[in-house]
Amino acid sequence: MNQPQTSKSSLGYFRWAFIVTALGLVLGALLGWQTTGTIGGMATVFFICTVLAVLEISLSFDNAIVNANKLKEMTPVWQKRFLTWGIVIAVFGMRIVFPLAIVAIAAQIGPWDALVLAAREPDEYARIMNDAHLPIAAFGGTFLMMVGLSYFFDHKKEIHWLPGLERVMARSATIKGIEIAFVLALMLAFSWLIGGEEATVFVHCAIYGLLTFLAVEVVGGLLDASQQTMGAAAKGGLGAFIYLEVLDASFSFDGVIGAFALTQNLFVIAIGLGIGAMYVRSMTIMLVEKGTLAEYRYLEHGAFYAILILSVIMYAQTLVHIPEVITGLGGAALIGLSLWSSIRHNKRERVDDQVERREELHARHPHAAAPGVAAPPPRQK
Repeated sequence: MNQPQTSKSSLGYFRWAFIVTALGLVLGALLGWQTTGTIGGMATVFFICTVLAVLEISLSFDNAIVNANKLKEMTPVWQKRFLTWGIVIAVFGMRIVFPLAIVAIAAQIGPWDALVLAAREPDEYARIMNDAHLPIAAFGGTFLMMVGLSYFFDHKKEIHWLPGLERVMARSATIKGIEIAFVLALMLAFSWLIGGEEATVFVHCAIYGLLTFLAVEVVGGLLDASQQTMGAAAKGGLGAFIYLEVLDASFSFDGVIGAFALTQNLFVIAIGLGIGAMYVRSMTIMLVEKGTLAEYRYLEHGAFYAILILSVIMYAQTLVHIPEVITGLGGAALIGLSLWSSIRHNKRERVDDQVERREELHARHPHAAAPGVAAPPPRQK
């Protein structure tokens, strides 16, 4: 559904993000003082919270754009639900509950024991999280790869940023299941490179990621279709909400795992990534209300290319370590290029419109003076 554009300033959308940033950094400094009892320790935790927030923002540009792309089709009621309850799930669920759940399952202990382990033995907690990186990368990488490929393998897609590649993918979309076949082939190739028992784990978790994507698509379609029978205004409801939550979870996998490279303190990670998540929410709202996606036609393309790159990086991280800075900068660079291409396209369109108007004016009034040229003096009788 089309969203009315607003005159609200861009900075106005980040008011709550700024407030949460201030509160989070103060809380991080207090946590640093409590755990170390020194000014240096307090400054270190403060710095780590800041870096984690920047890392989360850099990794989540594409997340905000994809969220906005889905939200613009949702009703205002479901938009509000996602931007309130959805952010609670994103901050507390993915940044706190999700790591605890992984440790609880991997160590076969209860959730409370996992929380105690995080507080009293952070090194052991971090080790368990790092050991779980391979199945998480396989699951999340597969899900995100399907999200990215589904955008490009669409025979109805008419706008192409890289025409030579995207037209081929759009035409190939008429072949049923081509994107699934591509993911399965890549999955088998990486499992062969990994080898051993880890290859079996990789394949199993990647298949779960594929099945999760298909299940979310099917369940989402059924839920939204059942709501449409109650009224057309129900389009983009519960099904879209579930889709966005699973998508946000997949985006969060990489950031949560990467955060343990900076600190093993679960609560510091939650503060830093939580601050970043608030900026993602603010960016999402701004993109929807200001109609930015419609104004910059290639911005979505850059975001979905960034998703594909992220999914391949998650696969590659099962073989070699790739710094999260590279992941974040790569996605931001693709989005920046797509924004630059969109601005150039808009300029060309404005120039073409001006030339077309001049030609139409000249056709209607062939003797009229061109703009900026003085009209000839009247003929003397």
